[in-house]
Amino acid sequence: MNGNNEIADLQRYLKNLFPGGKGKIILIVAVILGIFVLPQMITVIPAGHVGLKDFFGKVSDQPLAAGIHIVNPLVRIHKMSIRTEEVKEEANVPSKEGLNVHLDISLLASLNPEKAAQVYRTIGPDYVRVVVIPQLRSIVRGVTAGYEAKALYTSEREMVANEMFEHLQPLLLERGVTVEKVLLRSATLPPILATAIEKKLEAEQQSEQMKFVLNKEAQEADRKRVEAQGIADFQRIVTSGLTDLFLRWKGIEATSKLADSQNSKVVVIGSGKDGLPIILGGNN
Repeated sequence: MNGNNEIADLQRYLKNLFPGGKGKIILIVAVILGIFVLPQMITVIPAGHVGLKDFFGKVSDQPLAAGIHIVNPLVRIHKMSIRTEEVKEEANVPSKEGLNVHLDISLLASLNPEKAAQVYRTIGPDYVRVVVIPQLRSIVRGVTAGYEAKALYTSEREMVANEMFEHLQPLLLERGVTVEKVLLRSATLPPILATAIEKKLEAEQQSEQMKFVLNKEAQEADRKRVEAQGIADFQRIVTSGLTDLFLRWKGIEATSKLADSQNSKVVVIGSGKDGLPIILGGNN
């Protein structure tokens, strides 16, 4: 009811202001303009994007964050993604020794939201094709030229990727793009070189294995040497203690035990070597 009263009051006001039915015409025009203009005043910035306000070619430095915004209907809104993007590149690059190596590279980068307006004004929305890819190609060629081909094929690959990142980051950062990571997905060497590197790595592994075997054998030889030395020391000590008197004493002691035995025997005293008794066994 209140809404109808307000419309009626507006109609009466317009009739008084524009006699002869002009008020009704103006009201209709106003409603039609509202229907078409109101949607132009509301804009939605999706998640992971910023909105740039372009008023007849003048781009505001203050971007719109994700969400709903009410703006001047005469302002155009340019939406730019600030999400991390993967830029893939394949290139045939020269190595230090002049060989061509095929690389598959991925660059993870994102647009700096604070510099989105600057990027749009100076580069445009296609900044990846205009700036990022050419800089990536240049850095990749420059870095790989300082490494031998086998570095791209072995564990040094991560070192090469880190050097690319260190060179690329400041160049793109000043252009409003943040570099997050450079990844070397794969490296394809000439077949002859790849075979040679594989054989060399195999030979190195065999050499390391042989060193292990030799070290193990040397340790076993040391163990046997120590063991033999211990046996020799034991024999020397025992031999030095076996004097003639000691042996005669042990013979007399054994004769005494045999004499006390219940088994039948014949004992000849003093007839053996060194005066020891001869024992002739008999039946029980």
